[in-house]
Amino acid sequence: MTITVDNGKEFAGHEKIKERLNADVYFVHPYYSWERDLIENINGLIRQYFTKGNGFESIIDDEAEAVMHKLNHRPRKTPHTIFFAESAQKTA
Repeated sequence: MTITVDNGKEFAGHEKIKERLNADVYFVHPYYSWERDLIENINGLIRQYFTKGNGFESIIDDEAEAVMHKLNHRPRKTPHTIFFAESAQKTA
């Protein structure tokens, strides 16, 4: 498992996160704005379930697992499905 985080002070304890989750932690590069897009998108998706102003300390593991499952299994278009859907429309 890998985690990519911003360079903010909120990740000063990244070593604890790495150890507890047995995950590699990577930081985005300064001035590489395209690396931040993914993080901001994920944050927005997470905030649909855990609104701003509510601390993450109060979230139990089962809640976090349920949201993680929903986000990881949400339907989305892949390049494959987009390409073949467009190809099918052109031949129809």
